[in-house]
Amino acid sequence: MRIIIQNGLNQPIYDQIRGQIKSLILKGELSEGEQLPSIRNLAKELQISVITTKRAYEELEREGFIETVAGKGSYVAAQDKELLREKKLQIIEERLQGAVIEGRQLGLTIDELYEILKILYGEVE
Repeated sequence: MRIIIQNGLNQPIYDQIRGQIKSLILKGELSEGEQLPSIRNLAKELQISVITTKRAYEELEREGFIETVAGKGSYVAAQDKELLREKKLQIIEERLQGAVIEGRQLGLTIDELYEILKILYGEVE
């Protein structure tokens, strides 16, 4: 599992870790039941405080993405397929909202944004 910490961001380190692990789970790169690195090992690997790593794991557990078994470690939690789809849709909506805001700032019309989306969507297929 590869986590990249960017010190220049205005985002707390624990939140960067949480976001990247969450993204790996949503993309299916981390599977249900897969064990995550221990809090200590991840902290050592990233050269950060154990407290920071612990907070990231606690947030992920609170959100239902991981489960922690005392004495055994943290694992990717089983995901309800419909709930997982809803979470992914929420991420897409947030990103599209950002694109709409930026498009408005540039003075783009909805038709121009739609044209960009059609082109990008065609490139994916």
